[in-house]
Amino acid sequence: MFACAAGLTVSAQDSTFEDKPSRAERREAKRQKVAELIRQSEEGVLVFRKHNMFGIQLRTNGYGAFYEHGRMISTRKTNIFRIDIQEVKHPKEEKLINTNLFFGNPFVYGKLNSFYPISLGYGQQYIFGQKGNKNGVSVSGIYSGGINIGLLRPYYIDVVKNGEQVAIKYTTEDSTLFLADPVTGGTTLGGTGFFGKGWGELKVKPGVFGKAALRFDYGRFNERVSALEVGMSLDYYFSKIPMMFANKERQMFFQGYLAIVFGNRK
Repeated sequence: MFACAAGLTVSAQDSTFEDKPSRAERREAKRQKVAELIRQSEEGVLVFRKHNMFGIQLRTNGYGAFYEHGRMISTRKTNIFRIDIQEVKHPKEEKLINTNLFFGNPFVYGKLNSFYPISLGYGQQYIFGQKGNKNGVSVSGIYSGGINIGLLRPYYIDVVKNGEQVAIKYTTEDSTLFLADPVTGGTTLGGTGFFGKGWGELKVKPGVFGKAALRFDYGRFNERVSALEVGMSLDYYFSKIPMMFANKERQMFFQGYLAIVFGNRK
């Protein structure tokens, strides 16, 4: 019985060695794979394992930037992970300057808060049409969804109060100073700017989003990404977002965007 078992073991090992490809066969398989990738590249087929992309976007209610990491799962589908950082502007915002001052910083009359959503999303890119050649354009559809982390920062303006220059945000006590005449500016000297006050008073407004877009990749070389992205997104927050005085506070935001995308593939 022992001899029979030993014989079966040796036979199985011999079979394993016979099934294992030789070094020459492995080299030939690798050469054929490289040749196929080169052929597909010449024909304008996007072939890669992963990509890293950056984008700058102009939105119908502001602007933003994003980073995207993708991993290809088939010749047409890629799983994507993406983070967007934006600033949302209220449609009633208008920058003004105190006409009584020779020099003055612009300020937004009646603005209560600045709003900065950070989106963390997961989705897929699906290639509808390959380039066809190096000078062609590939068209991809993109959909994603995830969570929003909205950061609400109080808006401050510089005013003259009791003979001194101070920075104030809207409160009931300072409402007459904050809502000074939008033409003459009253005691308003100007806004404090993006790097001004309020960063230590951020409030977090969580929410969710869904996004859909088309991406047009016109880059000549497959290992480099040069593309335009046109899309739309719907954001919903679990509480209202106060942005402007005497304007309805919203929880839902719908916007379109146009983005310039660049990056690389491997």
